[in-house]
Amino acid sequence: MAEFTAADVKRLRDETGAGMMDAKRALTESAGDFEKAKDALRARGLARAARKAGRATNEGAVEAYIHNSGGIAKQGALVELQCESDFVAKTHDFKQLAREIALQVAGRAPQYVRREQIPPAVLERERNVYLAQIADRPAHIQDKILEGKLEAFYSEVCLLDQPYVRDEKGKKKVNELINEAIAKLGENISVARFARFVVGESGGDDGASAPSQD
Repeated sequence: MAEFTAADVKRLRDETGAGMMDAKRALTESAGDFEKAKDALRARGLARAARKAGRATNEGAVEAYIHNSGGIAKQGALVELQCESDFVAKTHDFKQLAREIALQVAGRAPQYVRREQIPPAVLERERNVYLAQIADRPAHIQDKILEGKLEAFYSEVCLLDQPYVRDEKGKKKVNELINEAIAKLGENISVARFARFVVGESGGDDGASAPSQD
């Protein structure tokens, strides 16, 4: 029988937003392995999020994050995060998520919300650069290398593909962070747009509008 404590269950609930029975079941199925249980719950959360992806998000909130340096605000970000109801928009969890995403925008400077918003000309230019870089590689592995380089590009410029700034292991993406919130709050959640500001830079970096979260 799997060995785990009530503290393990609480920690798993705190980190994933899962219910008590779900957390216990995951720990039991993973023979008490915390990381495996966490991965299993996150996978289930993704499935729940996918079922809610088509639902309209007409409510939400605008959240700001300001980074101070030496007592002076040097950079910051605004994020419009959408959900289905005003009730969820007022919850602590939703507001905290919006703030975390604003922090992500301020710190990692994404250019787009999601990869589908990248202009075709920009994507084609990147593709051509990568193809030139791997021209001397064997033909049968070029597609795989190109795919890897494009994924790295997406993780740099697209908010939802970026590694979550607070995840020390760099494994959790912003999209997963949002999906965990969807599973916990029971509503579809999507990033509509963002803007990033840095003192000394002209204009703000405005992230394009996004449809409902996948």
